[in-house]
Amino acid sequence: MENLVHKLAQQPAHAQLTLADVHAAAGRIMGKVVRTPTLHSQTLSRITGAEIYLKFENLQFTAAYKERGALNALLLLSEEQRARGVIAASAGNHAQGLSYHGTRLGVPVTIVMPRTTPAVKIMQTESVGGNVVLEGETFDDAYAHARLLEVERGLTFVHPFDDPAVAAGQGTVALEMLTDVPEIDMLAVPIGGGGLLTGMGTAARAMKPGIGLVGVQAALFPSMYDKLKHQTLPCGGDTLAEGIAVKEPGKFTSAVLETLLDDIVLVDEAALESAVALLLQIEKTVVEGAGAAGLAAVIANRRMFEGRKVGIVLTGGNIDTRLLANVLLRDLARSGRLGRLRIVLQDRPGALYSVVEEFNRHQVNILEVWHQRIFTSLPAKGLTAEIECEARNREQIDLLVRSLRDRGYDVTQVELA
Repeated sequence: MENLVHKLAQQPAHAQLTLADVHAAAGRIMGKVVRTPTLHSQTLSRITGAEIYLKFENLQFTAAYKERGALNALLLLSEEQRARGVIAASAGNHAQGLSYHGTRLGVPVTIVMPRTTPAVKIMQTESVGGNVVLEGETFDDAYAHARLLEVERGLTFVHPFDDPAVAAGQGTVALEMLTDVPEIDMLAVPIGGGGLLTGMGTAARAMKPGIGLVGVQAALFPSMYDKLKHQTLPCGGDTLAEGIAVKEPGKFTSAVLETLLDDIVLVDEAALESAVALLLQIEKTVVEGAGAAGLAAVIANRRMFEGRKVGIVLTGGNIDTRLLANVLLRDLARSGRLGRLRIVLQDRPGALYSVVEEFNRHQVNILEVWHQRIFTSLPAKGLTAEIECEARNREQIDLLVRSLRDRGYDVTQVELA
């Protein structure tokens, strides 16, 4: 593998990866990863105005496409490299994919993670055979330590994205999609470091030169967007799409994508949340924030995709269950099915009862009630009641609010940011 990497480094980036490389990777990993289905979604097609085809990479054993590139890189190692072992810096899907296939192949795998990594991610990586080392407070700290251990222990570093062998493995996603549904004429693919789209784009362009290639990044982490569009948008924040929250894109991947991509679009947090909720409600499939980025882009950029046959990769399904519950409840709030009303009342017997009667008359279900008497700017005889409620739709809550105001109540609807 070292000779291969040295040879590739002498070539221009666009020549370092070819369709033949992706086909070779497909042959190596065949039968060792799940050949996931590509299915047409009638409902999402109706919603978006495009013909939507979903690639269910969340059905991999570790619930993410990252297995493909990790396995291809492992299979290209020499016997000596396999015996010594591999190392990577990752707190996500690459860690699990590399650990799972490394253990299966008898290759020792060390994963360096920041000390701030959630315990569940550490446990998931260890459960599939990875040896986790915690170092530093940030990913950059963990990455630097991994490169240090690489030299000290004679290990082979497997980069999560900036590696032609890894990108070739990820490109097998496009091979399968276009074999199963050759009429796909556009791909909307998430970009973090760029490995997935580099592999998929290389394969897709060679198989179907006229295919549209659109990269998708979280608006909080527009690193590849900035690099290729020569922008300086700020990069950082607490995004739902942590799988593509990369501050520095790959050098190899960005050089390839500069020649391949038609465009890159950014999606905000509300769009990501909505897409996660839609996929669960409509397709009955769980995806993480990054896994929903492609659908979020299509919904947010209707004119770009309308009338096209669009392939979307559901890149992963590793989302914390409590976070998923929050996303679903917030989506209900945005759609108007959940509401919170802040109502000013007089502090006297029966005041709340009269309000509750109005909720009953409009058939709006009360979920939670909070009283506030002390920390308020109201007079001593006043209070604020906040009532969280559930309705069939936004119109039902709007009718309730109008009715309460007609009866003289001061009512404010609490909105999501």
